[in-house]
Parts: sequence; structure tokens; C-alpha cells
Amino acid sequence: MSLKKALSVMTAAVAIGLIGFGGWIATLPPDVVRTPAKPVPQTEKDTMLAALALRTNARPLIAIIGLNDATETTDYLVPTGILRRADVADVIMLATGPGPVRLFPALQVEADATVAAFDTLHPQGADYVVVPAMSRDDDPVVLDWLRAQSSKGAVIIGICAGAKIVAAAGLLDGKRATTHWYYLDEMLRRSPSIRHVADRRMVADGRVFTTTGVSASMPMMLALIEAIGGRARAEKVAQDLGMQAWGLEHSTAAFRLTRAFATTVLRNRLAFWMHETFGIRLRPGMDEAAVALVADGWSRTYRSRAVSVAETGQAIVTANGIRILPDRVSGAGSYDRWLTLPTGQTPAEALDNMLGMIGDAYGRPTRDMVAMQLEYPTAEVAR
Repeated sequence: MSLKKALSVMTAAVAIGLIGFGGWIATLPPDVVRTPAKPVPQTEKDTMLAALALRTNARPLIAIIGLNDATETTDYLVPTGILRRADVADVIMLATGPGPVRLFPALQVEADATVAAFDTLHPQGADYVVVPAMSRDDDPVVLDWLRAQSSKGAVIIGICAGAKIVAAAGLLDGKRATTHWYYLDEMLRRSPSIRHVADRRMVADGRVFTTTGVSASMPMMLALIEAIGGRARAEKVAQDLGMQAWGLEHSTAAFRLTRAFATTVLRNRLAFWMHETFGIRLRPGMDEAAVALVADGWSRTYRSRAVSVAETGQAIVTANGIRILPDRVSGAGSYDRWLTLPTGQTPAEALDNMLGMIGDAYGRPTRDMVAMQLEYPTAEVAR
């Protein structure tokens, strides 16, 4: 077949696919329901904090598990950074096996230990286990390890779509829970005994906690810090993060698949000639939460991807001891622009500024699409 004929066939196939895809998009609601989150009774918040609290006065041990193949960037890095800056517990980043943990949609890091090494050093198990979203929910090492930790008494905290993994381990059977809006139906289909709780950022049932959305890692960790170290300690960390509150309030109706969301994704994907590569210079001591949020958000536009760059191929150690491995060494590759993280900028400011910059670069629909992926409830995005 000639090249010209091959291209004609390919074009026809794409056209047919787009017609079908366009028909599906037309069935979606045009927009979300813009309703403010309803207040949550203080008693419910107090009950959750009591469930999070340890039964002893010992310094807690918190394990954050990652799958080497692909673990969600913000879900893995932000809880680690927040908990370490609070200094209320010993926090260990784990990997299912040796080697780096590749994060999606951006960055890669060195874990502190493998789950096997952790089990040897801490046969009693962790007090808390944080479960990020991962590229798959059926990894046997992850599932077996979560079941074992739960049986030893650990509090299990599923961040975002990490709730699907907790569910796959059987730890949410018959329990109240939530997860990222995009994966909710899938989780309930696979585990029909789960009772979804709407309009809550965090949901507690016994010793298992789940959250909605990527950005929920910040309020969930502040709640955990408050349960362990008290309100004053949590307020200090919240100030460092640039956050005013970390309540349970959430508007489920404001986050769903819409015509505008799907159309923006399709348009940005097809505009391949306008796709960009952004460089992020890694600096020792940089705020890991800020760099995670910025790299994560820019890599969700379907127009750009963030690439980390350092002077050498050695890991760069962040402010709270996370070892980020550069994707490239300075001088290698080309970049359409550089992403700069101003010194002194809080993670919350970095997140808001990042969304604003995405809006300036690619338009409001792309900005809103990224915020929807992060399930980030801000007045600016909700307008």
C-alpha cells in the first residue's frame, strides 16, 4: 500500500472514531452543578479525629506505600512531606521492590525501603499506612501487605483512587467510603458492599479512612497531625502549607465527567503539534509538596508534561528528606519553557498559581479540566 493510500485509510479511521467519540460526548451533561459544600457537624469531625488517634502515647510509625511501576505523584510525595514537617511521627516511604518509584504523571523518587525490608525491621507493623493511587489495583505484593498491616492493627488511609486498592484488598467490604469522582463507579462495581458517602472530603469507618481527589492529601494529613499531635501543631503546619482549614466539607455534585471536560481533553490531545515539555530545576532543600503539585498539575493538561532536571544524575534531597531522581541532566534535551518555584511560596500558593498559569497559557477550559482531575474545590475554579 502506498504512503498516500495508507494516510487516507488512517484519516478515515480517525474520522470514524471521532464521530463515535463525539456522539458519546454529546450524552454527557454540559456542566457540573455549582453548589457550595454543606457544613459538617463538629461532632462528626470530632468522631473522625478520635478514630484516627492512637491508643498509646508512643511515637507513631507511618508507612507510605508505593508501587515501583507507577504511583500517583501528589498522593505519594505530599503526605510524606507534610507528615515529616509536622515531626509527630516516624515516616517511611516504601516501595514494593528495589529501584526507584516512578510516579505518574511526573517525577521519580528513591524510597526509604522495600516492604520486605520494612517487615524485617518492624515485624509489629506500622501504626498508620497511607495508600496512594497506583497504576493498577491488583498488585499481589501491595494487597497482601495491606491485609497483613491491617491485621496487625494499622490504620489504613486511602488517598484519592488509593481507595480502590484498599477495596481490592477487601478492607472496605461493608464499610462507608469515598474516592476520586472518576473512579467511584468502578470501585462500587467491583466492591458492591461499599456504602458511598457523598459530600465528604474524608470518610472514616472503623480503622479505615478514604478521601476524595488528589488534592485531599493535604486536609487528610492535617487531620492526622491533629489527631496525633494536637490542634496547635496542625494549625502550625497548615500555616506553613498556606491552608486555612482542613474540614470534611465537600460538594460531590461539583465534580463529574462533563461535556466541557471531555471536549477539552480531546482537543488538547489532538493538538499534538502544540504539545510542550517543561523543565523543573531540582534544588536541594526545595519544598517537595510544592514541586509535586506543580509537576502533577502541568502534566495533566494533555498539552504539556513536566520533566525534572539536575546538574547530575544523583538524587536531590528535598526540605523533608525526599530523594527525587532527575529525569534528565542539565544540557540534555530541550524545553519549551522552565517552571520556576519561587522561594518561600507555600504549597497552597503553588497550586493556585499553577492553575492560574495554566489558564493563562491554555485557557480557562484547560485550567478547569486540571482542577477537576485534582478534585480541587476552590471558589476560583468553581465560578
